[in-house]
This record gives sequence, structure tokens and C-alpha cells, in this order.
Amino acid sequence: MNDTFEKRVRAAAVATWWVVLIAVAFVVLQWIVYLAVTTARPAWVLTMWGPHVDWPFVQIVWFWAIAILKFIIWLAVLVALWLTLWARGMRKRIH
Repeated sequence: MNDTFEKRVRAAAVATWWVVLIAVAFVVLQWIVYLAVTTARPAWVLTMWGPHVDWPFVQIVWFWAIAILKFIIWLAVLVALWLTLWARGMRKRIH
């Protein structure tokens, strides 16, 4: 394998790990906001969602959005792990 290609794969792995870290921080922030909003239940949230929307609907949609984001993060972790192991394997074959 080419040494330049190995460096690019390693850089892609590092970039993917940074994306995972930022995504985890975003999900944690979303979860904190979710807990704060669903506890306080301000009227402006229902107004923002539109007419004929109640709190159980908002909670279900928001919860499932966070759950889907967590699933996507797990997929990104698998990709990052694969890239990391691939780069490590190429480094061992080169050196």
C-alpha cells in the first residue's frame, strides 16, 4: 500500500472520531434541553410546533429524534473504528 493512502485513511479516522465526539456533545445538549422543556412545558413550544399539537406528541417525536441520532452516532463509531483498525493494519504492513 501507499504511505500517502495510509496517512489519508488515518486522517479520515481521526476526523470521524471528532465528528463522533461533537455528535455526542450535541445529543447530550439535546437531552438536557429535552428534560428542561418537558419539565417546564412552556406554551411557546407548542406554538412553535404548530396548531393541534399536544405535549405527548412533542415528547414522543423529540424522544425518537434523539434515539435516531444515537443510532446514527453508533454507526459513525463503527465506521471510525473500522477506519482506525484499517489504518493500523496498513501501518504494520508498510513498516
